[in-house]
Amino acid sequence: MQIPNNSLLRSSVDDAYFKDTYSITIANRNQTAFDVYAKVAQTTPAWVIRLMALRNWIVSKMGLKHLGQMNDFSHDLKSEDVNPGDTIGIFNVVANLDNEIVLEDCDKHLDVRLSFLIEPYGEELKVHATTVVHVHNWFGKVYMFFVAPVHRIIVPSSLKGLSH
Repeated sequence: MQIPNNSLLRSSVDDAYFKDTYSITIANRNQTAFDVYAKVAQTTPAWVIRLMALRNWIVSKMGLKHLGQMNDFSHDLKSEDVNPGDTIGIFNVVANLDNEIVLEDCDKHLDVRLSFLIEPYGEELKVHATTVVHVHNWFGKVYMFFVAPVHRIIVPSSLKGLSH
């Protein structure tokens, strides 16, 4: 899928090593982009949580950062309490607008940016989950070799939690 032109990540996709977007239409309950992200994080499938735990165990043996889990934040957190520079789950907040939240995790091997952009779609909302990765070295490329195929399964599966 094409990354939405109105996404804050649009300017960073041209030189990205990896990029993708998945979209889903959901009921419009006047939720913000943060609300959508929080629901995705809180309804992460159990098999994804187990994969993340395995990832953390493997990379910790190589001296890399243990990220934790996407849902490692208070479920009572509100959008208005989330500011750029804050950490929620495994990501740092870059931007938190009503219609888009941009999160990132950066290290010496790669920079990952994630966006949840919501757009009115009739009586519903269209949610675009976009990931953009810039690699810095060969280790980042090796890491993405293993992660990219799984990522293409995880994101659509995780978005299904929005329809519940």
